Amino acid sequence: MLFYVVTYDIPDDKRRKKVSDVLEGYGKRVQYSVFECVLTKTKYDELQTRLRKIIKFSEDSVRFYPLSRHTLSQIVTWGGEPITQLPGSTII
Repeated sequence: MLFYVVTYDIPDDKRRKKVSDVLEGYGKRVQYSVFECVLTKTKYDELQTRLRKIIKFSEDSVRFYPLSRHTLSQIVTWGGEPITQLPGSTII
């Protein structure tokens, strides 16, 4: 499993809501258009397939940032909830 930060910028309200609804099934919203997702390769591919059917590449932006276990330990958060953790991991 890998930890992904998924962000989006979608000007159309209807498409933005659809993208948000899909992402809620795969991860946790941490900011308005930012999700943290812990995904297997299969789930990651499935998520991308579902989002490709919704977004307009000429207007929308969706970004997937994979983070390794090494970089997870370097994340700094101010306020809000703690970051989503990989199964079996501890973040200090």
